[in-house]
Amino acid sequence: QAKECNGVKVPIDTSKPNPNEVEFDNLYLDMNGIIHPCTHPEDKPAPKNEDEMMVAIFEYIDRIFNIVRPRRLLYMAIDGVAPRAKMNQQRSRRFRASKEGMEAAEEKQKIRQEILAKGGFLPPEEVKERFDSNCITPGTEFMDNLAKCLRYYIADRLNSDPGWKNLTVILSDASAPGEGEHKIMDYIRRQRAQPNHDPNTHHCLCGADADLIMLGLATHEPNFTIIREEFKPNKPKPCALCNQMGHEVKDCQGLPREKQGKHDQFADTLPILEQEFIFIRLCVLREYLERELTMASLPFTFDFERSVDDWVFMCFFVGNDFLPHLPSLEIREGAIDRLVNIYKNVVHKTGGYLTESGFVNLQRVQMIMLAVGEVEDSIFKKRKDDDDNFKRRQKEKRKRLKRDQPAFIPGGQFSPQALGNRSSPQAVSNPRQAAFEMRMHDRQNSTSASPNTSLTPDGSPSLEGGIKRKCEDSDSEPEPEDNIRLWETGWKQRYYKNKFDVDASDDKFRRKVVQSYVEGLCWVLRYYYQGCASWNWYYPFHYAPFASDFEGIADMPSDFEKGSKPFKPLEQLMGVFPAASGNFLPPTWRKLMTDPESSIIDFYPEDFAIDLNGKKYAWQGVALLPFVDEQRLRAALEEVYPDLTPEESRRNSLGGDVLFVGKHHPLCDFIVEQYKAKNTEAVDIPPELCHGIQGKLTLNDNAVLPDQVVESPVPMLRDLTQNSAVSISFKDPQFAEDFVFKATVLPGAKKPAPVLKPGDWEKSNNDGRPWRPQLGFNRDRKPVHLDQSAFRTLGHTMPRDRGMPGMYPNAVPLGAYGSPYARPLMGSQQQIPKLLSNLRLQESWRGPTPLFQQTPQRTAGAAPLLAWNRVLQSPNQFQPAQYQGLGPMGYPQRPEDRMDRGRQV
Repeated sequence: QAKECNGVKVPIDTSKPNPNEVEFDNLYLDMNGIIHPCTHPEDKPAPKNEDEMMVAIFEYIDRIFNIVRPRRLLYMAIDGVAPRAKMNQQRSRRFRASKEGMEAAEEKQKIRQEILAKGGFLPPEEVKERFDSNCITPGTEFMDNLAKCLRYYIADRLNSDPGWKNLTVILSDASAPGEGEHKIMDYIRRQRAQPNHDPNTHHCLCGADADLIMLGLATHEPNFTIIREEFKPNKPKPCALCNQMGHEVKDCQGLPREKQGKHDQFADTLPILEQEFIFIRLCVLREYLERELTMASLPFTFDFERSVDDWVFMCFFVGNDFLPHLPSLEIREGAIDRLVNIYKNVVHKTGGYLTESGFVNLQRVQMIMLAVGEVEDSIFKKRKDDDDNFKRRQKEKRKRLKRDQPAFIPGGQFSPQALGNRSSPQAVSNPRQAAFEMRMHDRQNSTSASPNTSLTPDGSPSLEGGIKRKCEDSDSEPEPEDNIRLWETGWKQRYYKNKFDVDASDDKFRRKVVQSYVEGLCWVLRYYYQGCASWNWYYPFHYAPFASDFEGIADMPSDFEKGSKPFKPLEQLMGVFPAASGNFLPPTWRKLMTDPESSIIDFYPEDFAIDLNGKKYAWQGVALLPFVDEQRLRAALEEVYPDLTPEESRRNSLGGDVLFVGKHHPLCDFIVEQYKAKNTEAVDIPPELCHGIQGKLTLNDNAVLPDQVVESPVPMLRDLTQNSAVSISFKDPQFAEDFVFKATVLPGAKKPAPVLKPGDWEKSNNDGRPWRPQLGFNRDRKPVHLDQSAFRTLGHTMPRDRGMPGMYPNAVPLGAYGSPYARPLMGSQQQIPKLLSNLRLQESWRGPTPLFQQTPQRTAGAAPLLAWNRVLQSPNQFQPAQYQGLGPMGYPQRPEDRMDRGRQV
């Protein structure tokens, strides 16, 4: 993380070795996983405007770059127009987000009026324009502006950051069709098929989607790592009405906030914590899978790579973005383990693997599915039993909590305080009066009637018995009605009647559903391993069939039409947006969503049903939206196409990728020569100039060129007046349409050293203590630590009244320049030099001697940042050897650690 000194943020020098003790070659950013948390964060105040959003995105990319530090390639991929199979899910998400947003606003307003009518206290409403996250879709002005801002950001970093000096940067913005992660996978596949590709390239992919794990395994690259935000559940959120912590909007009572101790103004402020990240190392996952999937006595040769492909394929049954999951397979019920066990039992009969390089053997898949179908009935019954047991335990828990609740809790100055509360306990005042009030309160409670006792008109308890308890006081929660009852006989008939409105005896319809699902399985696997087989195919039902219905699928066709084309960006917007988000579309296009006379008005229902489908929460349910008829949509749009302005027509066109390099990159002069020669034909990248990357380059109309000013699209950021970066259009290597990318480990690839030890396979390892993850890529690293004397020094030096939990979290380094806790310098010491003179600022290496070409001055001169180091630098003081160098986080480094680190670098 960047540090601040005198209010100036000191940039990280990413050209230095990676502190994670691993060097990455390529970093791929699935940008939509960055755009969403930066534009509408959940754990901090949202940016005020679009400019602040762009700066937040830049800072997020910097943070990831500082951690990963790629040495060859940075690939940024924004979601472009998606295949039709994905558009159904996008449509469901956007309609649901719009509906939930409107319902939440109405509910909030209703509760607000009720509280104010009762005399409650609420702060005035903020007049703030709600950010519609639906604008993060290709074709909108927001995405067009984002592409401009990222081009500026890349040029700025190539000009000013030494860590970017030899980096090739590829930007695939929203105008390039395809989902971000699949554009990345397509790039990796096509580069792997080139003769100059390095088979030991270390890839790092940033994104939070679980399917990135499957995509990484599908590449069969030995060194593939995923970096993602660490998920921390149950983060506290303030109430949207009163801005107080501890309750939600529906529970708000409009009470004025009580003063909480000395530092009351900070009581309800959320601590702004830096987002933490974790690495998922797929080479370690491959070790687990190899242990899990290795089978002996097979009638065919065991191939671990093929079994990984089969495992990825089986995970699709549990759920993916393109198909609903099978009713009998729930991931929380151990569906993946169940599938693996069935696979290992059946594979001896199949005679081979289920898949090969993205193509499915349906005859073998049928054997697996029918084996699942045989246990479907028992799965449904066990699910019901588990659900009933869970409800029973919850009911008993509620009763126990109600029974154990104390009859009387003192209030005021004697009220119980939570442990670790920031406010210190107040001195007791007038204890006699407080004790009297508590006695009187206790006496009133003891004489009052119990809640379930009926009263006579004069207020005395009645002898006739208790009154019936109200519904809201009961322990049972309202459950959604389940008409399917999968645990009872006849579940298949009820399922097809309720979900598809047909009789289960209609074999022709059931076969149609199964055929569509089988096509979907083939399409998804091809999409993961070969690229998009068809831009037009989609699953035309809201629900999946049963595993026992997969009979006779071996002879079903699994080919797709060739030559299909993606939608254009504005056409996709018409296919996925609700009418409430029509403001992102041209006026005449928007009218098609709202005009009652529109020929496609039925595509945009104002309200729609959500089928919980056995789930508890609405977000888990199925949105029953009508499917968009592509032919009807295109026919309606033909009438409004002439109304597009030139700017809208530009946004509606499909674009491509752009490659950027800085002036120190070997490819820079080659690209500049293309612009000077005004070469209009595509040229091949010389792989020796670009880390083995191959593809075609064509001149770009809106290129970033050396010695030309790059204007900043964000007013708060300056223009680049001394630009030396250059950009050019880039296209991946092209192959014939029927070319098959082989799903194998490339020749020359070195298998990473094993990480897991024998004890890691046991569930009860670590001597019965909770399992702890490995920190860092080197499991033999010796962590730098403080000895006892250093801890005593910290204990004596740190102030006792900081009012912060823990011993010294987030503390300013002892003796840091400008720190209020710094010790005064000793007489024999020199004054601390001006630290900012050596800092790498924006223009610092444009001069004659760039900073990254200078020999790093690593001496004990950095030591003044620690108080005890300054004391030890006095000539009259003894200076132990272990304080001569600094380790990570500014702590002293032991000699053996420095030697180890030197060998690793």
